[in-house]
Amino acid sequence: MITFLDFEKPVAELEARVAELRETAAGGGVDIEAEIGRLQAKADKALRDTYARLTPWQKTQVARHPSRPHFKHYVARLIEDFMPLAGDRAFADDQAILGGLGRLHGRRVMVIGHEKGDDTASRLKHNFGMGKPEGYRKAVRLMQLADRFGLPVVTLVDTSGAFPGVQAEERGQAEAIARSTEQCLALGVPMVAAIVGEGGSGGAIALAAANRVLMFEHAVYSVISPEGCASILWRTADQAPAAAEAMKVTAQDLKELGIIDRIVPEPVGGAHRDPDAAIDALGAALDTALAELDGMDRARLRADRRTKFLKMGVL
Repeated sequence: MITFLDFEKPVAELEARVAELRETAAGGGVDIEAEIGRLQAKADKALRDTYARLTPWQKTQVARHPSRPHFKHYVARLIEDFMPLAGDRAFADDQAILGGLGRLHGRRVMVIGHEKGDDTASRLKHNFGMGKPEGYRKAVRLMQLADRFGLPVVTLVDTSGAFPGVQAEERGQAEAIARSTEQCLALGVPMVAAIVGEGGSGGAIALAAANRVLMFEHAVYSVISPEGCASILWRTADQAPAAAEAMKVTAQDLKELGIIDRIVPEPVGGAHRDPDAAIDALGAALDTALAELDGMDRARLRADRRTKFLKMGVL
């Protein structure tokens, strides 16, 4: 069962009609295959047309779709022999940020990412993908482990931002995010980050200061959520669509600005309509990005990363 977004109502109505006709046809006695085919073609065209002209706010809604693939789905399909590694060796094991060792199409890697969960119980368990200080300190530990053993680091970013609770602040949230960002930049091994859903604020950049940054076609990446920006500038979250437009949160805008390196195409209708195809497309893009970094020594990898981020914002 597909969860339709508000702007997909015309598509939803057509697909509901197709489903009704299929049920009627299954009952026998009436040949309506031609009508089903006509309506299905119309629904497919409506879907293509809708997704060809999404606004930044609509892309934000797609990026947050509850059925988009999450970290565990990418690991299950792309990473062989995955061995999860837990804990920051200081306080606790944060469930919003997961990671471990495995093989990406035969290449040994350390994979780290945000996990949002896909139902009420798992979303609560994973804190909706909002990492706490112990999560970012775990990420630092795993990156250091990868550096020690010469393993490329792959990160999958999908968070509205780091957890802003009082207890997280008491445990040094800002410092943990800064240390994680610093560790990304200090790595002597290749690092590739992928924005697979939301890339929100410091909670995202702490896992995305990489040599290559990939981004799904309908993902978003910004310093603050559109609602947060609207609340500051207009004193109301109702202006979130205007904020999304102004902030240039889409993959297309960010590629033009030089913030990301490559846009990964999604199936028509978004990654949630065909998760396997979306995951396979990301896997191929990760392979390409890692291959580009093969042969670089530690100093060159660090210099590549440094140059990339220092160029941002230069006119």
